[in-house]
Amino acid sequence: MLGWALLGWKLFCYSLGTLVVFAFAVQCWFFAHVLWWRTHAPERTAFMDARLAQMKKISPEAKLQHQWVDYARISPQLKRAVVASEDAKFMDHEGLDWEAISRAMERNEKRGRIVAGASTISQQLAKNLFLSGERSWIRKGQEAVITWMLETALPKRRILELYLNFAEWGEGVFGAEAAARHHFGSRAAGLGAEQAAYLAVILPSPRRYERGRVTPYVAGRVTTILARMPAAQIP
Repeated sequence: MLGWALLGWKLFCYSLGTLVVFAFAVQCWFFAHVLWWRTHAPERTAFMDARLAQMKKISPEAKLQHQWVDYARISPQLKRAVVASEDAKFMDHEGLDWEAISRAMERNEKRGRIVAGASTISQQLAKNLFLSGERSWIRKGQEAVITWMLETALPKRRILELYLNFAEWGEGVFGAEAAARHHFGSRAAGLGAEQAAYLAVILPSPRRYERGRVTPYVAGRVTTILARMPAAQIP
């Protein structure tokens, strides 16, 4: 009996050790990519691949619209609009906005369901680069770890540059340059304040809005973001 117990304990320890080694290897793989992206631009993200797969189920010839542009070639208006809308404390936090998380939890508890989120730009970038769209505590935990990696290895300027180049702004439309061309027929560098505010408004649900369609809600949010933009701090 003791022999079987000892064998079971050895198997447990071996399995646990294997799991720990595997988990560590996965984190190293993530961190190696983050370090590489300090100076190199990703070709595509996990989120882009997932969206393209969905599009190809409907149309096998579907393609994504995407073109990388350097930070200096993205309108400062868009940078301010996105920070003002998505993450006002972007320059101050280290990846997680604990005050926003607390407020979101209170709102969700009062409503009895998830009605508010508190993802920072860094968290959204972590998800877009590596993770699926599923919601689970394991995925959120991995998102937090990758967020820490991004904030540790990359300056804020690079984080915002990556985010603006891989955010979704329409059906198969990714990045500031493709968004500017798709919605306004212009370049990312030439976006004006109102155009930038509009792109910031549709960012949470970009495929919901048809090109050129401005609802009363969108118009109201554009006005709000325009008022917040002068105070938005950007790298």
